[in-house]
Amino acid sequence: MAFSFLLLLLVVTSRAGSVLIPMDNQQSNHLKAYGIAYKVLKDGEDVDWLLNYRGGSFLVKQTQAVETECRVRGVSFEAISDAKAASIRQQLSDPDLNMNVVTLQKAAKIIVYSPIKVSPAEFENTDAVLLVLTYAEIPYELVYDEEILKGDLPKYDWLHLHHEDFTGQYGRNMHRQSLADIKAQEDIARKYGYSKVSQMKLAVAKGIKEFCAGGGYLFAMCSAAETLDIALAAEGVDIVGSAYDGDGADPDAQEKLDFTKTLAFGNFTLEGDNGYRGFSTFSDINSAGGRGFDQPGGFFELFNFSAKWDVIPAMLTQNHESIIKEFFGQTTAFRKGAVKPSSLVMGEGKTSDRYIYGEVGRGQWTFYGGHDPEGARGGGGGNFRNPTDLNLHPHSPGYRLILNNVLFPSARKKKRKT
Repeated sequence: MAFSFLLLLLVVTSRAGSVLIPMDNQQSNHLKAYGIAYKVLKDGEDVDWLLNYRGGSFLVKQTQAVETECRVRGVSFEAISDAKAASIRQQLSDPDLNMNVVTLQKAAKIIVYSPIKVSPAEFENTDAVLLVLTYAEIPYELVYDEEILKGDLPKYDWLHLHHEDFTGQYGRNMHRQSLADIKAQEDIARKYGYSKVSQMKLAVAKGIKEFCAGGGYLFAMCSAAETLDIALAAEGVDIVGSAYDGDGADPDAQEKLDFTKTLAFGNFTLEGDNGYRGFSTFSDINSAGGRGFDQPGGFFELFNFSAKWDVIPAMLTQNHESIIKEFFGQTTAFRKGAVKPSSLVMGEGKTSDRYIYGEVGRGQWTFYGGHDPEGARGGGGGNFRNPTDLNLHPHSPGYRLILNNVLFPSARKKKRKT
């Protein structure tokens, strides 16, 4: 009897006590795997993020609900014993291995800044973050200028900005935004006592910076990353041409820019009214300047950070691929000379920086150049306006970078040492 009981005990203790969600090439759907991790957090359980272990895998407590959810969403998983899970953690603690375990503890409250909150805006159905959050089944809320002006941002943890213009120049292309979108911005400006949309957008930009400095996490892509800093640097200076607000820009605007107010960029030059070669660009922060990529069919490379000492950038660069194809955007990439020394470059092309990180106050931000990691290459129109079907790109390494940022606020943050 005693022998039978001992045998039963050994069988029970060797059963699966954890679920390993691999993120290497054995994963059937990398993007939806992030949705599983988020759901586990939302349900009140911790998630161990295994940095540099099989592509940045996730380890969670084994439950029937987790296994069922993985099967329903088409996510690969492995049921492993507690002993195997302990062995993996022990392996990752080896000081000679560039691996680590980061515990995620609470699902971040996510918001996306988008004009579709107030109008049927053009381009917003191609917002890569909206697309991937929806595909991964990660819940989010929409906000726009009014919510920020009312001071609602501190209610949330994570804010995304995409194809936006915080300078009040309507994307420097009046054909890009619908009349309804323009009217919505003008109505909000008038409601809050601003005579110009550019003045209202500056207040919004400052509110976003304050949110970040207060401990929030900001993730910006495409023109939002560039124009946010331009607006902050141009506080009190009219940089808006007559085509957009009826009066001319200050002829000395360039000399009056204050780069100490920006997050990521400095030493940049504003573009004239016609932009670069007729393209709707804002400044020479954008290394592509309307031309597309560093080179046709080019790639950018992720840096390899220490998972034990540089934990934050290591989290933000977890991937099953380190070489990622370039993709177009109104702001495609960041000129190296415009990126402040205080900004940490996490991914770069041959002539530009694509993926950068920084801190302000108690918060963090990440800027990611380009519009859609799986969008059509090239600029000046074409089918890059059409929404990407992520069912065709479940392993996209470019989209994985977005989702790394979604999970980051859930981590026990450790200070970067290098």
